[in-house]
Order: sequence, then structure tokens, then C-alpha cells
Amino acid sequence: MDCDAQKLTSALADPTRFSIYQYVAYSKDPITVQDVADHFSIHPNVARLHLTKLEDVHLLSAVTDKSGRGGRPSRLYSLSDQVVSLQFPPRDYQLLADIAIETLLSLGEVGQSALIKMGHRMGTEMAKRAVAKSDLKLSTATLEEKLAHIQRLVVAQGLKPEIEPLANGTLRFRVNNCTFSDTAKKHPSSVCQMHNALLMGIFETYLGNIELREDESMIGGCNSCNYTVIQY
Repeated sequence: MDCDAQKLTSALADPTRFSIYQYVAYSKDPITVQDVADHFSIHPNVARLHLTKLEDVHLLSAVTDKSGRGGRPSRLYSLSDQVVSLQFPPRDYQLLADIAIETLLSLGEVGQSALIKMGHRMGTEMAKRAVAKSDLKLSTATLEEKLAHIQRLVVAQGLKPEIEPLANGTLRFRVNNCTFSDTAKKHPSSVCQMHNALLMGIFETYLGNIELREDESMIGGCNSCNYTVIQY
């Protein structure tokens, strides 16, 4: 599978297509072209084009409905099983990532500190590149616009995020899967701190001085990693 960040970003750059991806990703049941057309009030041909584009970059998978009902068979779309490995770390480099993490952690506290700093730097650099490639001006952008960009960037990293502004000015941020799940089982504390630092770098780039507080984690037995984002 050859699906780099540029292809993913391009596929999710269209606001309607990104919304369709979210709609399918968070649906409990497979989605048809007609479901998308009805939900977004668009022509079925337009819905089919968006779904096909998302399938082409492996964000969605599709099967033919073999229910035996009359008429033209429907395509049933759902979140691709491969989406977690699409971008970070890419499947071809998973072993290299594991070796790099193992090597750093073998150095003790110095290596662990370096791993966390690496995560923060990666998150910051990814966010800066995303901003540079977009028309977003951070100095004038609204919070809604910034959060939309953050969500798009995090989705492109193979994560299933949810971001919700709360009445007290904080944000609730939830990640429903983990790109580092296998490695985190070996080194839960270190890998989770590195991943949190990566997310911190992304949020800081868009929102400035913040605190990212981890409230619950999948390693701790929860269904998702849940955070509170406090803006200063």
C-alpha cells in the first residue's frame, strides 16, 4: 500500500469529503451511497465520487451488499482496517520505529527524556507544515477554524479523534484508537508520554500556551484516550 501524507491530506482537504469520512468512521453500521446523499443533501453521484476517493487512499473500505434484495447491488462503506497504519508510523517503518524507541529507552532516563522531546518536536513540525500548506492564518483564525485543522491533521495521522469545546473555555479531546498500541504494551508509560508530547506539539502550534491533561487512557483499560485541553 503506497499512501503517503500528501495523498491523505489531499483526500481530506475537501470539507464535504472530510465530513463524509467522519460520518462513515463514526457510524456503527456500514454506509451506502444513498445514506451519504440523504445525510448531506447531495446527489448520489457526488456522494459516490467522494466515497470512491476515500476508498482509493484506503481511508475507507467497501464491499458489495449481498443481501439478495432486488435492484442494483449497493456498496457498503466502513472505516478501513488499515487506517491506523496509514501514516504515523507508516507500516513499512513500524519495525524501524520500534527499534528506535527500544534503543532510546535502553539509555534510561536520558533516553526517555529524548523520546518525549522527539514526540513534541514531531508534533510541532507536522503542525507547522500543515499550516504552511494551508491558507489558515493563525493570527486571525477563529477557534472553530483552528480545531477543524487540528482534527484534519490528527485524522491524517491515522487517529480517530473527537474535539469538543466546553462551556468553561476548555476543550475535551478524545482519541479512539492508538497508532502505537503494540509498542505501548511493552513500554506503556514512556510511549504514552511520547505520544502525548506529539499531541501537545500539535495543539500548541495552533492554540499557543496550553496544558494537555490526560484523564483516561486505553492502556489503563478505557475505550479511548481522553484529554482536557486548557488554554492560557
